[in-house]
Amino acid sequence: MTFIKTTEQSSKYEHLEKMSVQELLFNINQEDKTVPFAVEKALPQISLLVAQIVVKIQLGGRLFYIGAGTSGRLGIVDASECPPTFGVSFDLVNGIIAGGDKAIRKAVENAEDNPTQAWIDLQEHTISENDVVIGIAASGTTPYVIGGLKACNENNIITGSISCNAESPLSRTAKFPIDVVVGPEFVTGSSRMKAGTAQKLVLNMISTATMIQLGKVKGNKMVDMQLSNSKLVDRGVKMIIDEIPVTYEIGAELLAKYGSVRKAVYHFLTENK
Repeated sequence: MTFIKTTEQSSKYEHLEKMSVQELLFNINQEDKTVPFAVEKALPQISLLVAQIVVKIQLGGRLFYIGAGTSGRLGIVDASECPPTFGVSFDLVNGIIAGGDKAIRKAVENAEDNPTQAWIDLQEHTISENDVVIGIAASGTTPYVIGGLKACNENNIITGSISCNAESPLSRTAKFPIDVVVGPEFVTGSSRMKAGTAQKLVLNMISTATMIQLGKVKGNKMVDMQLSNSKLVDRGVKMIIDEIPVTYEIGAELLAKYGSVRKAVYHFLTENK
């Protein structure tokens, strides 16, 4: 199959500068509506990758995202939200961006063009065949990401990818590729838009489905979340009183004593059999 970079094709909208604000917003929204349908077509691919991640983490492995620019930042966002949401360690899900942490805020010139740097960056985390590495690149052509996955393949590390072009070089490199083909952007080539939204949706699916499979959610509640602010403490207390017959005040005392919703409910039920 011939590789066509649809993320770089010309927008179907012309003369954007002549549109009113209302027209711009309406048309952007029309394009955004197509993204979930593109993600839906990729669900079988996403499922295969999640199954691999769950097995590896259950065996003591970790999950790594590697990317450049917007893609790298999205990986970092997803990784950083796992500990507070699911109560996992900060090194279980990791986001690595081309150019290092300074590239989170400002672009680092030529960082994404180095095909060997990603493997160097991964080695700083003592990467091994127990882990899973997902390369994220809307174009599917980023040398930093492709080079990283090639090195992982050579070292028997499971690789996945998230790209927005079908049959991209990145997809052909990954053992478990995910292709979410969203088509041309509203602003030609601005893959932070539909492609970025698609990548965020897929990352949400991967991390959330993985954590649920690992037992980090009970019913539909984040029972292992970190209680890092008053809003989350209040949410935790309400989870407790939904689960066991106690007042808000007693629920707050249990949460303060045991430090998590799961532990508070478990100890209460164990002690009140």
